[in-house]
Amino acid sequence: MKKRIIIIGLSNNAKLAAYYFQNDSIYEPVAFVVDPEYKTMESFFNLPVYTFSSIITDFPPNEFSAFVAVGYSKMNQTRALLYNRTKEMGYQLVNYISSKATILTTETMGDNNMILEDNTIQPFVSIGSNNVFWSGNHIGHDVKIGDHNFISSHVVVSGFTEIGNYCFLGVNSTLRDSIIISDKTLIAAGAVVLQNTDPEDVCLSAKGTVMPKMSSKIKI
Repeated sequence: MKKRIIIIGLSNNAKLAAYYFQNDSIYEPVAFVVDPEYKTMESFFNLPVYTFSSIITDFPPNEFSAFVAVGYSKMNQTRALLYNRTKEMGYQLVNYISSKATILTTETMGDNNMILEDNTIQPFVSIGSNNVFWSGNHIGHDVKIGDHNFISSHVVVSGFTEIGNYCFLGVNSTLRDSIIISDKTLIAAGAVVLQNTDPEDVCLSAKGTVMPKMSSKIKI
């Protein structure tokens, strides 16, 4: 029999989380939970929608676990607020780790992490809490990742790199080895980061150059 969880959130992220838990985990979602002002429907993805005010009674934390399934809005701070609130209510927050991910690290991992398919996480990687690893990333050996980060698809994080808290790493971004990504760093899609960042830095990708016509002098 599967363990029962409630999903915090009511968006595409919440729907995807429910799908992954239903089809590839030991947990069975039983309801979605939002603040009253965001309850726009009675059911979602074939599950009932509840508000925070009623879940302690309807889904007591000694019988149900929880997962906060919210995206990267406000540099992950919205997800962090809901994470902290849910923990303060006494719920155990669980991890979702895809059976199709390659997890080689044996370091202690925090809670409420979502690691989707085709992630490769090498040995000696430490991972905090409330992080999202979308599909297809490479996390090199001896990397340290803090809390409340969002790592989108096909990101390469080279070995010995440290990522702080509340960071966003865009699609196809690349981080060289042995650098420090400070708190609230935003790394744009396709960016190549070769040095340490300061808090709240924004790292943009280089603007692509299009040649109007290949020169006949260029030998391929």
